[in-house]
Amino acid sequence: MKTFEELGVASDIRRAIEEMGFEHPMPVQEQVIPLLIESRQDMIALAQTGTGKTAAFGLPLLQRVAHAVAAPAADSPSAAADAARPAGRAPLALVLSPTRELCLQIAGDLRDFAKYMEGVHIEAVYGGAAIEPQIRALRKGAAIIVATPGRLIDLKNRGVARLDQVQNIVLDEADEMLNMGFSDAIRDIFEALPEEHNTLMFSATMSREVERVAKTYLRDHQEIVVGSRNEGAENVNHIYYMVHAKDKYLALKRIVDYFPKIFAIIFCRTKLETQEVADKLIRDGYNAESLHGDLSQQQRDLTMQKFRQHLTQLLVATDVAARGLDVDDLTHVINYGLPDDIENYTHRSGRTGRAGKKGTSISIVHQKEKHKIRAIEKEIGKQFQQADIPSAEEICKKQLYKVMDEIVKTDVDDEEIAPFMQDISRYFEYIDKEEIIKKIVSREFGRFLAYYADAPEIEKVSSSGKADKGGKGGKGDYGEQTDRQKRMNKAQPGYRRLFINLGKRDSFYPGELMKTLNRYVGGRQEVGHIDLLDTISYFEVPERDARKVATQLDGIRFHGRQVRCNDAEDNAPKPPTAKKGGSAKAKNTKKRDFIAKKSDWQQLISGVQLKGEAPDFSEEGWARRRPKRKK
Repeated sequence: MKTFEELGVASDIRRAIEEMGFEHPMPVQEQVIPLLIESRQDMIALAQTGTGKTAAFGLPLLQRVAHAVAAPAADSPSAAADAARPAGRAPLALVLSPTRELCLQIAGDLRDFAKYMEGVHIEAVYGGAAIEPQIRALRKGAAIIVATPGRLIDLKNRGVARLDQVQNIVLDEADEMLNMGFSDAIRDIFEALPEEHNTLMFSATMSREVERVAKTYLRDHQEIVVGSRNEGAENVNHIYYMVHAKDKYLALKRIVDYFPKIFAIIFCRTKLETQEVADKLIRDGYNAESLHGDLSQQQRDLTMQKFRQHLTQLLVATDVAARGLDVDDLTHVINYGLPDDIENYTHRSGRTGRAGKKGTSISIVHQKEKHKIRAIEKEIGKQFQQADIPSAEEICKKQLYKVMDEIVKTDVDDEEIAPFMQDISRYFEYIDKEEIIKKIVSREFGRFLAYYADAPEIEKVSSSGKADKGGKGGKGDYGEQTDRQKRMNKAQPGYRRLFINLGKRDSFYPGELMKTLNRYVGGRQEVGHIDLLDTISYFEVPERDARKVATQLDGIRFHGRQVRCNDAEDNAPKPPTAKKGGSAKAKNTKKRDFIAKKSDWQQLISGVQLKGEAPDFSEEGWARRRPKRKK
């Protein structure tokens, strides 16, 4: 295994990276660094996110810039300009990144690498922040600018970001930039560069757009591929669970519960779905946060900071919002919905399994998404493993072992607890060891036991998309309801189900419900299951609180709309009942529906009375006596 010294990295940079814990170069660094140090040839490098790409281009870039700052080449077209201004005044290198978060991360890494280098000032410029401080920073001078394309164009048009002295330009996450629609901005930036410059492109995938950009802006370039083109991360296992669409959230909960030490990003397709899933997880007691485009930049920064610090265990995010979020020790990536673009799946799964660690990419899919699994397998060259949703028993065992492990590994400060031990021993004097253990475990483990003792079952779906166990009755059978309908019409023991005339179209999600309850009911109102529909919702509260909650909410206004809240049974539609003597299929009810309209009833009864016959209300009787309707 080579060292950074053998790769040609300068001593002042080696000193900094050794303090950061860099011991040996990663594969992409081992291939790229010597080439960039020894030659000025353009390059495109394909490697997954999290494989050490920043150091791969950053270390050689810093050496080039340090050399140019210290001694501008006499034959350089910028020599006169460099001599006329202080060293580092004009930007000599430019790094483009698709997102603010990645921009800040790259700039921070480069500053760490350049800790012992003099005259190499690095500045980050990005959208979503005040532009005035960035203008002042660039006017003071920066040898390297790390930028998002949109903000750089703005600063260039203002005459602040001068690009005519740039000798090196790096496009990091090039495929992401092009997917986000920065093609025009990239073109404008390249048009502002001097004729003689060096271009480096780093990308996780080689899409058609990346190939087009490489063909347009790179000259006589060499291509470095770590792994295979468009290949998924080497250390990532790919698993999928096949469920009905209605069971996706229940499946998500079981998967999260089955991995007690999970630290994951849950990817959703839309902002609304992201917020809804996050609200449900928070309501159900999980340590979760949402990350999507409707949040302010300050909220996004705070959320990502908490996630990086492991203060948040589950981050529910959209693809766009999570771009640039770099966390090395993710255990899982969960695809709550598969993306339409295979490249997005590659980026998602590449966020786990980094730095030699194992990672798992889990996809929760329904039958209509199965073709996406096959397409992704073909593209990344890896097979998905289909797994069964964990059973309640399996989950409870996993959680129990976690609790026991935490108890055994708990550190005890003998000096700190010594003054209390006499009282503690006296208190537990008549309780044996086994009973104490049961009580401790039950206290820590009780939530899972309580939930899974009566948890709704998830219907297993075979690879053909059919349920392994047939349900009772068809979709339209009289007297029969789906599992979801049964659950929605029945409150859990000790709870009362309430109706409210607000739903998803009113942006009424669990978080809004809790805010409304806190505002109008007061205190910490306990809430059970919540079922959100488009225009109405149902939620459960303890029976003792039901009347108070309904009274307090009924008649208030929510975003200008008057609220109606009452017992759900008062609003429950009564399903049609099966007729005596047999059950009819819903699709054929028109032909065999013997329930007469009001006028038919009157004519029929009159006819029976005139004939002096005893009314025959059997099915055959209705068919025989019902008047024929005029066409």
